Formats: sequence, C-alpha cells, structure tokens
Amino acid sequence: MATGLSVHIGLNQVDPAAYDGWSGELGAGEQDAVDMARLADAAGFDVTDPLLSAAATAETVTATLEAAAGRLAEGDILFLSYAGHGGQVPDLNHDETGDRLDETWVLYDRQLVDDELFELFGKFAKGVRIWLLSDSCHSGTVAGRLAETLSAQELDRRFRTVEPEEVGRRIRVMPQSVQSAVYRRDRDAYDRIQNTRTAKDLTRIDASVLKISGCQDNQTSADGIVNGLFTGTLLEVWRDGAFAGSYRGLHREVVRRMPPDQTPDFVQAGVANPAFVRQRPFTI
Repeated sequence: MATGLSVHIGLNQVDPAAYDGWSGELGAGEQDAVDMARLADAAGFDVTDPLLSAAATAETVTATLEAAAGRLAEGDILFLSYAGHGGQVPDLNHDETGDRLDETWVLYDRQLVDDELFELFGKFAKGVRIWLLSDSCHSGTVAGRLAETLSAQELDRRFRTVEPEEVGRRIRVMPQSVQSAVYRRDRDAYDRIQNTRTAKDLTRIDASVLKISGCQDNQTSADGIVNGLFTGTLLEVWRDGAFAGSYRGLHREVVRRMPPDQTPDFVQAGVANPAFVRQRPFTI
C-alpha cells in the first residue's frame, strides 16, 4: 500500500536580522499551511507538524525534506506546500534563460534558492510522486505598479486594503530594495549556494514532480485575511473533497476563478508520469 507524507510551510514573518530590518509581515501564510495540513490529514496523509514562521528555517526545511526522501519509496507520494514571500537572487549557473534570476522561498532565517529545492527533489527515489503547492510571488518588480493599475473596487476585493499605498504589504514578495540589500550583504553565502549545486534544469530527478504555483514568474501573489488568494481559491474549488477532476482539471478550475494579473502556473519536472497528472488530487 502506498504511503502519503505531507510537509507544510507557512510564514507570517521573517527574522528582521536576516533581511536588513524587514520583518516580512503577512496575514495568512501560517493559516494556509494549517489548512493544507488539515486537507492532507482528511485525505489520509501522514502529516508532519506545520513549519510556521520561526520554525521555518532553511536548516529545518532541508532536514524535513531529506527525512521525507528517506521514508518514501516507489509509488509513494509527498504533498508539499509553501505559503510566504517569494524572492530572487542573481542566477550564477545560467539555468534561467529569461530574467537571469533564480527564484527563492523567503524562509525565516534566509532564502532557499530554487536550485536547492530541486537538489532536494533529486534525493527522492524513482517512482515517488511529489505534489507541490507554492503560494508566493516570483517577481519583485510588479508590486509597485499594482496600486496604479487596479481599480479601488479591485484593490478592496483583492487585498481588503484601506489605502492604495498599503498594497505592497499585502503581496507575497520581498521588496526589491530589501532583495538588493540582502544580496549585497550576504552575497558570498548565496553565491556559494549556487556555485556548489547543479543548475536546477540539469538536476537529475527520478521522482515525478507536479507543481502549481500561485502566479507566473512575472506576477505577484496576493495575501489575504484568512488565506492567500491562490490558496483560498484552491480550497473553494476543492470543496472539502467534492471536486472530482484531475490535477490538470484542478489547475484549470483555479485559474478560471483567479484575476487576470495572477495566473497560477502548472509545472512538471523529473520523470514524466501522465498517470499522475490524470489522478484525482491528493490521492495516495
């Protein structure tokens, strides 16, 4: 019988000492992780305790995923979710052909570079399925324009904001000024991470990875009062298990309900597994 294991990461704040005084406050990152853990438990997964804010360090996240890789064998499944800020660092191993930036998860004590995440995926056995939901932003350049381009009604619907200048606090992206300051200060550490790892596109992954992210690489993900916009929409589509379609169908239905400036992405990596894509989501 297959084993299902789930790991959930959610941050409402980060350590200001690690991010040039920026605390990265969010309203719903932790709740997203808790709700994903609850969903996983209802689906029969073995749920690890959610890693919330101060518990979501790079060392702990790495160790948790390495432990999961040691437990899961062919036919098993990992359900992994992340809710928090997204960031970027300069791409040094040239696996990013567009903006020449590597995307990151903004964990409590430092950023986890996407090359690191793919290296961790490479530790999973052949035939393992990895189902990843990432409710975070991928661009630090768009947030400043949203208040100018969205109507007052849309601002209120998206962010429950009281003033347009507050929009930047309701988006899951590390501000560009903070990204630049952190990289200048910690450049040696982030450069070492990339220089000692295979570029993500060249990493050998024997598992089959399906990822739905909260937005495209050049978009931002909205935070919320209860859930992030992406996570909350996915929960609405899932309807406590009433949804009967496939992973691809789940993605299509979520996209249909999202605003045009936040389009969840569907990505496959590792070994192609068409049967996995056709399965009902969260199936062990």
